[in-house]
Amino acid sequence: MEKAEAIRNSKGGTPLTMLTAYDYPTAKILDAAGVDMILVGDSVGMTLLGFPDTTHVTLAHMAHHVGAVARGTSRAFLICDLPINTYTTVEQALESARTLVKAGAEAVKLEGGVAIEAQIAAIVADGIPVVAHVGLLPQKVLEEGGYKIKGKTDDEITALMDDIDAVNRAGACCCVVEGTRPHAARMATERSVIPTIAIGSGEATCNGSVAVITDLIGGFPWFVPGFIKPKGNVAGIIEQCAREWMAEIRAWKLPQDSLPS
Repeated sequence: MEKAEAIRNSKGGTPLTMLTAYDYPTAKILDAAGVDMILVGDSVGMTLLGFPDTTHVTLAHMAHHVGAVARGTSRAFLICDLPINTYTTVEQALESARTLVKAGAEAVKLEGGVAIEAQIAAIVADGIPVVAHVGLLPQKVLEEGGYKIKGKTDDEITALMDDIDAVNRAGACCCVVEGTRPHAARMATERSVIPTIAIGSGEATCNGSVAVITDLIGGFPWFVPGFIKPKGNVAGIIEQCAREWMAEIRAWKLPQDSLPS
């Protein structure tokens, strides 16, 4: 809870940083780099498991990956997504959150505001910190027919403000604001008592930012969001290393006595 309180009380200070990790070595690297928060996101479904979106990810998937990340994290605040259909009711939300904490998470993240205020409040009351998530909700991609940017209309802005109010009331320690028009994200930040964390919502619109690690390092070249510029080309390095190694092996001069007669 101390880490959660430190995050909650950081609003207005140095911008917060959050990166995703799905395995032990990545977690160790990010923890050593000094990132404030490590998120085991359900984006693992697309970046590592080959699913078309996050709606195929299960609680078992998340527990498996958060366990690996927890073994590599000692300093950063470790958050894990509750996947789709694991927090439909208050009772289910509590059971799911406890499962992820048992696996190694220090906090859980849920998508939604007004619709899940009771679930957030119950998890917080159970002693488990919650990171909220409003704006574009990836778990709604099938329901909404795609990834729809939010905050375009007065009604959408009103709904966003209602969601921000709800997660503040429920006791979340911070809130991700995803895929929202910059002016709407700024409004949400100004309205919120807790820190807001932007992803795809413009630069300097929130109290911090989160990025998917594979987007940041160029590890998933098949899809790169337009709102982030990769800082590396890890996919290219892996391919280059594999090609160089294969060329070395294929150039071996085998002993004559091992050749087929």
